[in-house]
Amino acid sequence: KDRAKAPVKKKEDPSAIKEREVPQHPSCLFFQYNTQLGPPYHILVDTNFINFSIKAKLDLVQSMMDCLYAKCIPCITDCVMAEIEKLGQRYRVALRIAKDPRFERLPCTHKGTYADDCLVQRVTQHKCYIVATVDKELKRRIRKIPGVPIMYISRHRYNIERMPDDYGAPRF
Repeated sequence: KDRAKAPVKKKEDPSAIKEREVPQHPSCLFFQYNTQLGPPYHILVDTNFINFSIKAKLDLVQSMMDCLYAKCIPCITDCVMAEIEKLGQRYRVALRIAKDPRFERLPCTHKGTYADDCLVQRVTQHKCYIVATVDKELKRRIRKIPGVPIMYISRHRYNIERMPDDYGAPRF
């Protein structure tokens, strides 16, 4: 066994056609627009988005409606709620805002409580959400998913990126 020759690796031909796996886009994406998005908008809210809204002294639901010019339903997952509860007494205002009856609670069926993974998984499965976050790492992950707009806070107001003109919202 020690004396046996190692198998020789074939050199790849640079002129040969390279095969690669391209993920299929869902049928809800018509050209570049997500047809599942429309008023009333369902907005997945991240923990830091609530905290930054408090720091910027913005009313969450009203500012969302001002940004999108339509009715908005903020949604909060069990993982995000658990993350806010773990932050402790210092973030009790954020917890009170998250428990607002205007927020829709979304139950999580997966294992673990890492909120970023939860939001990315939910948005990948269902393209009907806008993700509200200030976290740069989460924004980078969501930008890779086609057809998912991102809401963020800049200059004490809400902004949205990747939102087409068709839905009545401004394009930035």
